[in-house]
Amino acid sequence: MSAHDPAIQRIHARKNHCCYGMGLGIIILDDVYPGFPGDVRNASAHPFPIQYEVADGVDIKKLVRGERKQVLLDPVLAAARKLERMGCRAIAAECGYFAWFQQEIASAVNVPVFASSLLQVPLAQAIVGADSVVGILVAEGDQLQDRHLASVGVQLGSNYVVHGAKDDGKCPQFDSLWTKDMRPNIPTADYSQAEQDIVSVAKEFAAAHPSMGAMVLECTGFQPFARAIQREIEMPVFSWSTLLDYAYSVAVHRDFYGHV
Repeated sequence: MSAHDPAIQRIHARKNHCCYGMGLGIIILDDVYPGFPGDVRNASAHPFPIQYEVADGVDIKKLVRGERKQVLLDPVLAAARKLERMGCRAIAAECGYFAWFQQEIASAVNVPVFASSLLQVPLAQAIVGADSVVGILVAEGDQLQDRHLASVGVQLGSNYVVHGAKDDGKCPQFDSLWTKDMRPNIPTADYSQAEQDIVSVAKEFAAAHPSMGAMVLECTGFQPFARAIQREIEMPVFSWSTLLDYAYSVAVHRDFYGHV
């Protein structure tokens, strides 16, 4: 007899679900650019199944800088519902600024929703204590609004500080991938230079706030460099990777094998 999971003896359909054995569903921006392994846009480095769905018409410029974000809600919810129907056990997104829609997405589907890495800010605040601050490293600091934070449970004005990694043009490799009016016809980036730039920005951010006890990386494109950042700033680092690992473990809890 072939080996199989002994817990699976009889299977049954889940309501309206077309596929099975699924992992995380990821709402993807309607943009064409590559992601290094570790980026949410790159499925190759994740240790669980990934299913993507494009939010039609929702690109970086509209989501991050657009003034009429509410018009993006319908395609975002359509993508989330399609992922749920596909059988995904939890739903995430590829940009931290999807925090704007955390509550709406969670109300629209019947699986857990992890729309933004910013969901980890309250946890980071709890583990460092009220006398320390949590650094929130975002792509564009002037585009993070109160609603982004409040929607994921962050108490406005509490112990956090915010910095934009791309502010002042300090991360040109990311502009070459993400910024429509600056990137080339074929978006491209150099790994070593991108790592050098983001690590430098993170070090300066941490040094500017001596009471910083943890850092949360908002952007999905930062997480390929999270370990390099952590080596330099020597504190807990929360990224999309830590969020997605947590999301999958919540939705599909692992078994335990060992001995006594």
